[in-house]
Amino acid sequence: MIVLTSVVLQGVQAGVVSDFNHAERCKDSLYMGTPPRGYLSNTFKKICQRYEDKPRYATVYDPRRHIPIYSAYTFKKSDGEKKVDFPWMFEPQLASEKSSSNMEPFPQSTSMHMNFEDTQAVLEDYADVVQYERGQLNPDEHQADPMDKVSTYSLTNVVPQIREFNLGPWAEHQDIIRKRLNNYCRGKAFVVTGVTTSGHTIRRSNMDRVAVPEYMWSAYCCTEFDQNAPYFVRYKFPVFGAYGLNDRVNNQMVEVPLKNLEKFLKGRMEVDKNFQIFYNDCVPDN
Repeated sequence: MIVLTSVVLQGVQAGVVSDFNHAERCKDSLYMGTPPRGYLSNTFKKICQRYEDKPRYATVYDPRRHIPIYSAYTFKKSDGEKKVDFPWMFEPQLASEKSSSNMEPFPQSTSMHMNFEDTQAVLEDYADVVQYERGQLNPDEHQADPMDKVSTYSLTNVVPQIREFNLGPWAEHQDIIRKRLNNYCRGKAFVVTGVTTSGHTIRRSNMDRVAVPEYMWSAYCCTEFDQNAPYFVRYKFPVFGAYGLNDRVNNQMVEVPLKNLEKFLKGRMEVDKNFQIFYNDCVPDN
């Protein structure tokens, strides 16, 4: 039996997965290997985001609204530099289970995009919508390794963000968190960033194509942190959250304790009363 099991596990290929319960299926992107719990929908797809045959981060994706519900990743100390010359990619296994388990760049021929636009967003959806930017849930700026950075440029890691929100409060918040975790997190930092159900929808050719989230939210968990940090920073460890309205105005990011964030989200998402972002609320077992 033992021999059989190891052979099976070696053959594990990620992409669209049934769970995140194995390192090859992005388990290491989740605190205690446990994804957020309490989502009610059974139509969401779990994606182990692989690039160059290596698991990079975990995403739960809504193939009907064509947006990620959340991405979960480990933060890497970074200088915050953003790379913009990478090709945008898609997830082949959303379209067909037989496809590659790695994300792939969009084909040059746009007619090819028809093959998978039923299951996910394609470049054309973002082409003529000047009021929206592509907002990454796992941002390039929170990664250090060039390949990890490249992997954040999958449209399955992107939602439409109102331009003013994306370039203002959202970008500022991501930089605040980057600096905070850079300076005060001593161990591994796990981040989950997600959306609430949508208000508006991007339409193309008279069809609903991509949902526009009403709110964006994010939370981090870092159990090993600088105990000598000044109090105004220390109380935001080991875990803290934030949310913001994806709009032109009243769109500042509001930082809140984890329980407050979960309570806020319960009223705005299809989740049950046991909705929990981090296993045991990011309290270590010891």
